[in-house]
Amino acid sequence: MADTGSVVSGVAERYAAALFDLARDENALDEVAGDLGDLARLLDESEDLRSLVRSPVYSAEEQTNAIGAVMAKAGIGVLTGNFVKVVARNRRLFALPDMIRSFRTRLALERGELAGTVTSAEPLSDTQVAALRNALKEAVGKDVVLDRKVDPALIGGLVVQVGSRMIDTSLRTKLNALRFAMKEAG
Repeated sequence: MADTGSVVSGVAERYAAALFDLARDENALDEVAGDLGDLARLLDESEDLRSLVRSPVYSAEEQTNAIGAVMAKAGIGVLTGNFVKVVARNRRLFALPDMIRSFRTRLALERGELAGTVTSAEPLSDTQVAALRNALKEAVGKDVVLDRKVDPALIGGLVVQVGSRMIDTSLRTKLNALRFAMKEAG
């Protein structure tokens, strides 16, 4: 039986490739990337929206109408809006976060950049993100486009992933390491 993660990844890759090609043909890569960034932030901020996207309880029509209303209110462009509506009509909305990541990775490769993710306990300011990008550019030698995530369970610090490299400076990890060390000593 196929791994569910690989099925979602395959669906996400195919849809992201189609959107990327369409956006490139329309000279709208930056616009679509901005729209997808806005959608990703909305998904991060709203449990209700995540539920709509993930839940099979909603019909394709309900998902299409609801996500359409959200996108209209958020000012999402026509190309991105139509794409997401097709995704919803095809009952693939559950893969939208992976489609966004895949699109961003393709865009970064197109531009000669690296795609990365930074997870923090609280939202990072633009100044903090700029400083992190500069530090990462020095470390890896390329510009890094960062996907921002917030996970309060980290308590503090950051988890940064660029390609296969991961740097975890979160307090949660440090506390877990300390807890393990104390168990070993005791």
